[in-house]
Amino acid sequence: MKLKAIYSLMIVTGMALTTLASAQTPAVPAIPPTWAQGRTADGMNPSLAPNPPGIAATPADEIAVSKLKVPAGFKIELWASGMPNGRSMTESPSGTVFVGTRFTGNVYAVVTKDGKREVKTIAKGLHRPNGVAFANGSLYVAELSRIIRYDNIEQNLDNPPAPVVVFDALPKDEPHGWKFMTLSPDGKYLYFQIGTPANIVVPPYTHAAIVRLNLKTNILEYVATGVRNSVGMDFQKGTKELWFTNNGRDWADENLPNDTLNRLARPKGMNFGFPFCHQGDFLDPEFGKGRSCDEFDKPEMKLGAHVAALGMRFYNGNMFPAEYKGNIFIAEHGSWNKTKKSGYQVVRVVLDAKNKPVKLEPFITGWLDGENFWGRPVDVQMLKDGSMLVSDDETGAIFRVTYGK
Repeated sequence: MKLKAIYSLMIVTGMALTTLASAQTPAVPAIPPTWAQGRTADGMNPSLAPNPPGIAATPADEIAVSKLKVPAGFKIELWASGMPNGRSMTESPSGTVFVGTRFTGNVYAVVTKDGKREVKTIAKGLHRPNGVAFANGSLYVAELSRIIRYDNIEQNLDNPPAPVVVFDALPKDEPHGWKFMTLSPDGKYLYFQIGTPANIVVPPYTHAAIVRLNLKTNILEYVATGVRNSVGMDFQKGTKELWFTNNGRDWADENLPNDTLNRLARPKGMNFGFPFCHQGDFLDPEFGKGRSCDEFDKPEMKLGAHVAALGMRFYNGNMFPAEYKGNIFIAEHGSWNKTKKSGYQVVRVVLDAKNKPVKLEPFITGWLDGENFWGRPVDVQMLKDGSMLVSDDETGAIFRVTYGK
């Protein structure tokens, strides 16, 4: 009995010591979501988190178009609505505007007949079908990990054919996995980005890049690296060089680094610095140690910290005044990781005679009211008549900008 009592006491004492030791052992911190990766406790607002995505369309009569402001002589109006999460756009030669989405899995077609527009949902249930491009009667759609094609689509908008899988060997990472896509001037290639799989990491060699897919051979080529995530690109008329926006990392500082406007001055081999250098001159606090920004190619222009510069297009139309010819328009989706919000507008970039950006100014404002937003511009698309469309994934609407009408 005496031994049993001693044994029992040892068990109880051992349990107590184990409990005490457990209480003194710090808990292993939970793995943060990818958007919070790289966040530090000092100098940043811990309450900041990404804005909830817009996945419902605002009724047309509730869209506050009157709050949007454009320069004198220009006019902005609601062009089409009822497209939940409508984002990237492309126009066919016959005038159909196709619209991709990031969260709803839909692809829309906007058809204009007798001055009236009809929105048709031509695809459902796709996975991150953000990027759209049109070539030779076919609509190309970039999903998260594959490129698909809808042939003869304009003759079958009410009964679209099953898509043809063009390429299905892309990474499947969700963070920065949605694509923006554009067709090369010669029609031979589809250009798009493969974003970094987290906020700030040394990415696999397959990520943080601009690539192009040869539509004849289905060969994928890398044309630029060190690009954190581009959700907007366009070829410049004349030079036929690719320009693109790039989103800077989060959590380094509320005012650093800037999103940037970049130019692919060489067909291949350019490296824009991610994750070691940002905005051309800001070494990463962690990954930049022992590196120099002089190792990497520089952006053409800093656009502002965390403005979420997305869709961009050159203006080559004839409706706007002559000084707008060759300008770049960029949709700024708007910040989430700044205590005082920035972006939520469309900006204009003016190039000089040497093809260098010399001026950045607001062109459309009004989506942001104080620290509250009611809309978020995503993409800009120039129509053949010289007007400009702007998509807004918060309201599920497209606005049209005209001049002198």
